[in-house]
Amino acid sequence: MNKKDYFKKELEYIKNERLRKSAEMLIEMLPDYFFKIPASSTGKYHPSFSLGDGGLLRHTKAAVRIAKELLDSKILNNFSDDEKDLIIIALIVHDGIKKGIVEEKWTKFEHPLLIANFIKENKDKFEFTDEEINLLYEMTSSHMGEFNKDFNGNEVLPIPKSKYSRFVHMCDLLSSKKFLDIHFVNNDIEN
Repeated sequence: MNKKDYFKKELEYIKNERLRKSAEMLIEMLPDYFFKIPASSTGKYHPSFSLGDGGLLRHTKAAVRIAKELLDSKILNNFSDDEKDLIIIALIVHDGIKKGIVEEKWTKFEHPLLIANFIKENKDKFEFTDEEINLLYEMTSSHMGEFNKDFNGNEVLPIPKSKYSRFVHMCDLLSSKKFLDIHFVNNDIEN
């Protein structure tokens, strides 16, 4: 399985070839299950397009597409081209280790920290600068936003503080809303 092929269209959004190459490497390192599992096993927190086989992949593509639409607006953003690329990368991988490095039965509540740490631990395999690694860490680790407390009420995850992490959280949050009706053909968003 050539995992980067699942994100062919989304990778084309990344303008900086160095960042795209690193994104491709990162995608290839994601666990195989990421491309097959539903975004939600219960269906409680995600729309119908995110359920069933490949649902997490479709949820991710929806988040990336929402970001792309907002980032293309000259009025709605003030990000540089490289910052836009890093936002897209963060969204592509934000749920990449949702059930752990080795697939476990249930979603790991701390999955934002797992992917953020995974990126940092493997930084020598990418062409990201230290500053870019830190930004990817910040954006992925806080993507759950206000849903940062475990079942015991303990604050486990960081909340988004910068414009970058707030933007990533917003796109992830919107892609999980049940009122959205995004149509897919072969796991790609129908235009």
